[in-house]
Amino acid sequence: MRNIAKIFLVSALGGALTLGAYKVFFEEPQVTTVFESQPTPIMRTGMLPSDEISFTEAAEKTVNSVVHVKTAVESNGYQAQSPLDFFFGVPRGYQQNPRMQMGSGSGVIISQDGYIVTNNHVIDNAKTIEVSLNNEEQYTAKVVGTDPTTDIALLKIDADVDLPFLTFSNSDEIRLGEWVLAVGNPFNLTSTVTAGIVSAKSRSIGIINERTAIESFIQTDAVVNPGNSGGALVNTQGNLVGINSAISTHTGSFEGYSFAVPSNIVQKVVKDILEYGTVQRAFIGVNISDITPRLNEELKLDLKNGVYVAGVSEKGAAYEAGIESGDVIVAIDSRKVNKSSELQELIGRKRPGDKVIVTVNRDGSEKKFDVELRNMNGTTNIVRKDDTKFSNMLGANFSPLSSSEMSKYGVHFGVKVKSLSKGILQQQGIPEGFVITHINRKQIENEDDINTAVKGLSKDDPVVIQGFTREGRVKYYAFGY
Repeated sequence: MRNIAKIFLVSALGGALTLGAYKVFFEEPQVTTVFESQPTPIMRTGMLPSDEISFTEAAEKTVNSVVHVKTAVESNGYQAQSPLDFFFGVPRGYQQNPRMQMGSGSGVIISQDGYIVTNNHVIDNAKTIEVSLNNEEQYTAKVVGTDPTTDIALLKIDADVDLPFLTFSNSDEIRLGEWVLAVGNPFNLTSTVTAGIVSAKSRSIGIINERTAIESFIQTDAVVNPGNSGGALVNTQGNLVGINSAISTHTGSFEGYSFAVPSNIVQKVVKDILEYGTVQRAFIGVNISDITPRLNEELKLDLKNGVYVAGVSEKGAAYEAGIESGDVIVAIDSRKVNKSSELQELIGRKRPGDKVIVTVNRDGSEKKFDVELRNMNGTTNIVRKDDTKFSNMLGANFSPLSSSEMSKYGVHFGVKVKSLSKGILQQQGIPEGFVITHINRKQIENEDDINTAVKGLSKDDPVVIQGFTREGRVKYYAFGY
């Protein structure tokens, strides 16, 4: 009883002190306000949306626009384990028996006439692609175009009816903590919807194995599992904010975080493929790194945000504009840049010939530069689909071997380097007149074979060219592609 009495006494004193303080510091109010007695509001702290947010409409809208993608990929019975295998070939006695491997993922319908976005890794090297709608209708899909650097692919199906589709949202406007839904087909369970929040933006995780990869993922804690790849990440209005692509895992299943390609990147890739047949990549021509505490200390930058320019490509866009090594890029077109992934995303949305204003911090003061972006060849021209062929990147004209040349080298296939221009062959020191017989152990009979031989290679896979010098000596050239 004494304890209870003490509690009431402390409460009363607290009330008296509060009123006393009010009298001392404030004048008496001119208007008397009467408050109705209301129950104390209670709020649960669990991960539940408020009553004002409903996922039902967004979920119902999305499931009909997300498809199940099934693929068949031809696989050989032997896979090279080391670059030496390219030289010495398949182990003796080993039979290469091609077999079909089945795969699956998800896709998102983005137009009523049947264009579908998915991940490049879902359909890469597929011989056949089958798409199943939520109503169980099935169609054969064709690949319209792919972009391995963003892990995005565009498919097309022909249906007799208008298809339900999702509308792109501006992924720049999505905020940390915002609710999102992930819709896809994990473990072949069609039309699965999960919810989570945006955990981070512009996240780079080093999963896209390409030289010019753009990684600026939206990170969420919505449950995503194998089979969700290529599916939709939507906001609570049911608009597309990303394409689910990867998860952070040690077990192969969801462990807390998933990653999606932002819709603004997806939309740019789709537009380029439809208009040009291939993605238009713009380059600023700098080697960059994030501002870390260690870098700040070593270089005495005294900066917390920005992207450090470690090097500038000679005669590249940045070089011509006046940007120098040691500059720190802090903004693109007045939009602040805090890390490399943000810079890559902003430049990746542009096309060769586009102009941007680059703001840099140089020795403590800011300077602005007008930069005209360039393509992979160092020009401002739009790159057509044929320009991206590996044979064109080699920078050479090729001619078939004559009967006398085949007899001279003791082969019945191969192509001769007829003339050279700026390109990979010139960089590697491969001379005019060199006869190419194999690329990565595949016989080369014509120029189309050159392109086929490197299809599907990642940045870590070597390209090995085998052939004969003019004098008939066998020679190998190996380089990264």
